[in-house]
Amino acid sequence: MKRKIALVTGGYTGESVISLKSAAVVEKTIDRDLYDVYKILIYPGDWHFLSDSGEKTSVDLNDFSIRIGDDKITFDGVFNILHGSPGEDGKLAGYFEMIGIPYTTCDQLSSAITMNKGYTKAIVDDIEELHIAKSIQLFENSTNNLKRLEDELTLPLFIKPNNGGSSIGMSKVKTLKELPEALEKAFAEDRQVLVEEFVSGREFSIGCYKGKGEINVLPATEIVSSKEFFDFESKYVPGLTEEITPGRQNEEEVARVNRIIPKIYEKLNCKGAIRVDYFLQNETGEFYFIEVNTVPGQTETSLISQQVRAMGMNVRDFYTELIEAMFAKDHSI
Repeated sequence: MKRKIALVTGGYTGESVISLKSAAVVEKTIDRDLYDVYKILIYPGDWHFLSDSGEKTSVDLNDFSIRIGDDKITFDGVFNILHGSPGEDGKLAGYFEMIGIPYTTCDQLSSAITMNKGYTKAIVDDIEELHIAKSIQLFENSTNNLKRLEDELTLPLFIKPNNGGSSIGMSKVKTLKELPEALEKAFAEDRQVLVEEFVSGREFSIGCYKGKGEINVLPATEIVSSKEFFDFESKYVPGLTEEITPGRQNEEEVARVNRIIPKIYEKLNCKGAIRVDYFLQNETGEFYFIEVNTVPGQTETSLISQQVRAMGMNVRDFYTELIEAMFAKDHSI
């Protein structure tokens, strides 16, 4: 008998539009010989299943079930493709853990921690061969911040919301005069803001997932943006960024990255597929950790999809591995 899988999408943030695009690809790619797939849209106060005919059915939050006609549909597992809150910050994970439904992404604690860029960097900081840019985590938009940033950090700086993704609210600052506006922009998106020194280097993004009991590192993608940094526009406006998969790394760099990435995965107790962004510094070639994304995009052109294909793997088989991994004993809740 085929397993019933809830494909969770939507969300409470500006990333919901990307989540819907990812879900559309996953929905048409999942192996329908193995799974019955039901797309569940989650919005504030509105969790529902939308049928092919456009009929909307509310989700019973007591057990995450739906009714179609006289049939009550319960799910064997959840394929989580909801970017941002509540799918990526641990809220949904906690809910699914409480009602006992397995899901494809990180557990509640790991999801919450990795959503916080500052906390994540503190945890991975002692991994051998991994470096992090000097940074300051701010908890309020105070005028005192300007003096502290001037005294403790060296320009240029990256200003980014500490929680969140898709580079929303992010700025690069070259002069102290630009700081107030950049901080205001970031604090408009989040109550915590991370300010870090700029690392000059080649930017890469690399996928990693656990399937068939093993941690697998995908080929890295090199990000070459026509803009000054890989912001929201660079990510989602065609033509602004060149994505080279596999990225241009020599054998030593590939070997070193492939040593570091599984350590990040294990240190953060990740599940399912993640994507790690990093720099290889121009002067030294050293690996500088940027951030980890625990619900990476799955659109046709997303980095993970490119990397899976570059490895010679079918994306459908990749999804099957993610789904089957959540039913494995080492992914139990």
